[in-house]
Amino acid sequence: MTKFDFRGMTRREVTKAFASVGVGIAMMPLAGRSARADREVHYHTWAGYDAEPLFAQYAKKYGGLPEFSYIASEEESFQKIRAGYAPDLMHPGSYNVIRWKDAGFLKPMDPSRITNWPHVFDSLKNMNMANIDGDQYYIPSEFGNSSIVYRTDLVDAKYQGDGESWGIFYDEDYARRVAFYDSAGAVVEIAARVLGYDNIFALTDEQLVEVRKMAIKQRDILRFYWSDVTQVEQALAAGEIVAAYAWNQSLVELKKQGLPVAMAVPKEGIFTWVAGFVMHKDIENEQAAYDMIDSWISPESGAWLVDNYGYGSSNSKAYDLVPKARLEELGFAEPEDMLNGSIFFEAVEPGLDEKYNNLLIEVQAGT
Repeated sequence: MTKFDFRGMTRREVTKAFASVGVGIAMMPLAGRSARADREVHYHTWAGYDAEPLFAQYAKKYGGLPEFSYIASEEESFQKIRAGYAPDLMHPGSYNVIRWKDAGFLKPMDPSRITNWPHVFDSLKNMNMANIDGDQYYIPSEFGNSSIVYRTDLVDAKYQGDGESWGIFYDEDYARRVAFYDSAGAVVEIAARVLGYDNIFALTDEQLVEVRKMAIKQRDILRFYWSDVTQVEQALAAGEIVAAYAWNQSLVELKKQGLPVAMAVPKEGIFTWVAGFVMHKDIENEQAAYDMIDSWISPESGAWLVDNYGYGSSNSKAYDLVPKARLEELGFAEPEDMLNGSIFFEAVEPGLDEKYNNLLIEVQAGT
């Protein structure tokens, strides 16, 4: 059996390592770890979020790490939990919280039992997907961005600094020099923002007619749509493309290579995903769960997350522990300002989601 050394590997790298031998991450047990705090907390999370630095406070109190299981996809986890699977804490994206709550999986949490709660950014605490009818169902722990990663040496000044704009993906001057994520949500929602629509997660049929025109325009200038993040990173590194829809992890990877790249804060808005903790209604040891959350969102854990994964911590104090130059390099020099100007991803109703998907399929097929 192939063996891997997971130390220092990111969530993506762990997943790719398993994929290389045809094994899904959700199938794998955690090996080679220090002793676990047996059954204190069962934490259902993403590969890479089992990293020991995130649990220092918890391990000190309980003598080991929590029990881990892994999210292969949030939809798969939803179906498993609906069928009776009951991890104590789960780590979904914020856009899933209402659905999971409405399905009866969750219990509201008491933030007063989390010592780091006062330091969580208000914009995250008060998301309508976190605080539902006055009850806190969600403890945000980290966030990341979907934006434009671009080569500062190859993109014109008009699209840098205050000129950063999603409009670069519709500019014929950049024909065959840009790439975009192969996602209906990304294609539709970004086009809608460029058109000036605010209701991008609930577009009307009339608006979708205009979005389709933009999607066709974009299709005709793209070098490619991407689904593998490695492909877009390699193309940016080679100068094959000069800008792409991308995530924080690509910025980190390209900077490791010494390349002159930046992540834009587009004037139309930067898109932000938020992930965090929800608690199963049948949890037994609530105090251990609150202690685990507290450890995960501590300033020390948050600083490690920022520096190693390039994701933002929900704890405002974490940024005091990261060198200013590193924060600037990663685009987190002013995290609160960035969050306040963010467009947080929201769930799209199933019927509308189907329209978005069909639009992209038809555009790519040329119909």
